[in-house]
Amino acid sequence: MTTGRRLLAYALLYKKVLSVALIFLMIAVGAELTGPFIGKKMIDDHILGVEKPYVEVNEKTDKTVYYQGNNYIRSDRLNNGMDSGKQINVVQVGFGYYFVNEPIRFDGNRKISGDQLTINNGNERETYEVKRLSKEEIFAFYQPEISGLVQLVLFYLGLLIVAIFFQYGQHYLLQRIANRIIQKMRVDVFEHIQTLPIRYFDNLPAGKVVARITNDTETIRDLYVTVLANFVTSAIYMIGIYIAMFLLNVKLALICLVAVPIIFLWSMTYRKFASVYNHRIRSIISEINAKLNEAIQGMTIIQAFRHEKATQEEFDELNNNHFRYQRKMLHLNSLLSHNLVNLLRNLAYVALIWYFGGASLSATGIVSIGVLYAFVDYLNRLFQPITGIVNQFSRLELARVSSERVFRLLDEPGTEVEEPVQKKLEGHVQFKDVTFAYNEGKNVLKNITFEAKKGQTVALVGHTGSGKSSIMNLLLRFYDIQQGDILIDGESIYDQSRQTLRKQMGIVLQDPYLFSGTIASNVSLGNEDIKRETIESSLKQVGAAELLKHLPEGFDEPVVEKGSTLSSGERQLISFARALAYDPAILILDEATANIDTETEAIIQRALDVVKEGRTTFVIAHRLSTIKKADMILVLEKGEIVERGSHEQLMQQEGLYAQMYELQKGAVANS
Repeated sequence: MTTGRRLLAYALLYKKVLSVALIFLMIAVGAELTGPFIGKKMIDDHILGVEKPYVEVNEKTDKTVYYQGNNYIRSDRLNNGMDSGKQINVVQVGFGYYFVNEPIRFDGNRKISGDQLTINNGNERETYEVKRLSKEEIFAFYQPEISGLVQLVLFYLGLLIVAIFFQYGQHYLLQRIANRIIQKMRVDVFEHIQTLPIRYFDNLPAGKVVARITNDTETIRDLYVTVLANFVTSAIYMIGIYIAMFLLNVKLALICLVAVPIIFLWSMTYRKFASVYNHRIRSIISEINAKLNEAIQGMTIIQAFRHEKATQEEFDELNNNHFRYQRKMLHLNSLLSHNLVNLLRNLAYVALIWYFGGASLSATGIVSIGVLYAFVDYLNRLFQPITGIVNQFSRLELARVSSERVFRLLDEPGTEVEEPVQKKLEGHVQFKDVTFAYNEGKNVLKNITFEAKKGQTVALVGHTGSGKSSIMNLLLRFYDIQQGDILIDGESIYDQSRQTLRKQMGIVLQDPYLFSGTIASNVSLGNEDIKRETIESSLKQVGAAELLKHLPEGFDEPVVEKGSTLSSGERQLISFARALAYDPAILILDEATANIDTETEAIIQRALDVVKEGRTTFVIAHRLSTIKKADMILVLEKGEIVERGSHEQLMQQEGLYAQMYELQKGAVANS
């Protein structure tokens, strides 16, 4: 499905409200566009209507004119029952009005000489005796037109009020729909991100993901709020104007219709160049966000190693690239936006002058002042929506590029989040001939086979890069294996949902992550099934109550992002309490005591003896002194298990484990 269709699909989620908004818009446009027609009627029927033929009548009504002892009424207002006499005319020449006491055979070029009116039209020429009207006499002839003019003015005022009401309604509804669409889109993107495999985030900076959720969706919101609303409004406005033009004059309307394909071709030309620039601009913005995120996260290291200047230069390079492409977009917009409108407007006025000028040269083709006024008015109105459309080209193209980026993220294959099956696992874990590679052809685990029974503690040791954390990533199904199988309680983990599997697991990382909130909310992570009593009990079991007693609000103490106001030991204790509160069947400790001082480690070690009771526990440790009581120790080297057994058994083998242990023991003794 194309980007445009997907954007339309989001809009159609609210098609009922959208339909109402479009109906409101059409009513508002229709009411507003009656203005020139009403103006035409006021000019032709009333202001210039005094030049229509009059007939003498005996009756006096509100539509008759009293002049020199006789009553006259316009011939088009003569009722069937009224007796009529001779026909007279009132003509305007220059700024004067003249009474002609006989019918005028044709109209044309008028000229006054004394009391003589001469009318020329081609080879025809007529002369009439006339009398110039005074101001009072002119007003007498206009008197019957006043009520009609007032009615038309009031009618148009009423239409404007209607237009204002429906214009507000359509604007409000379109804005509301736009905000709803973006709300839905952001929810969809955020939900989808949580279904993406961890592999997706390995090589993608967090700042780029954030840019797509915030910057790109905000640009799309601008598309719905401003661009599409403007396009829809302008399109309906233009359709209404063209309908009115065709009703006035078909030939000239066809000439003005040429503007539509010109706009289309111009937009295609614009998109060809703008697409390249906008793709680069959005990409650079993502890189800027990624660089800002990286700099803020690593500010301690930047300042400690005096890396400020180099970081500033890297940021300046990105910022300058962004400025360069924005300048190219500015040049493109300046070239292809306002110049187009000015060109079309001038061409339209040339066509108007040519057409009406030529028509006025022939008696058969002469047009009324009212039609001329209406056409000029409609032409002025026509270029307002054209200007609106052209001015939105840049935003439209930018939004299209942003949409592609967002939809590309949504198209990334994810895993559906399922409701976990309510079952309690025993915690019997088996790895059977497991081989795994993050990148094809580079295995980080090779033929891993071991078994961890319920309640056992299994320790994984080895040098950095030996595959310890990879084993735990596979157990949690952050990644899927290429060969072999992993079983829990005799059932393959690939035969159950990730949510069911992870519901039975708890993990404590070397660098615990805390979210904004409170200490208590970081233990429960907002899970309503975990009661306050369980939270407090978990914190007490890991010894956090004693360590956190200095905090003013205790377990309700606010926590900022990443828990930066707490010590590493306090953050780790909260992370331990989080794992315990979820009561897992399998507990994973990934270097959990690596960054903790000796006093805090002693507190945690005492708590772990209680916590591990009845649970299968996996411990990844560099400090081998912390795993001496493990039921089984697996020694990994280059992705393979090279030794296994208890601490005593491995020491007796005098292999790699014994060598590592003695080295650490000697280092501690020397310190």
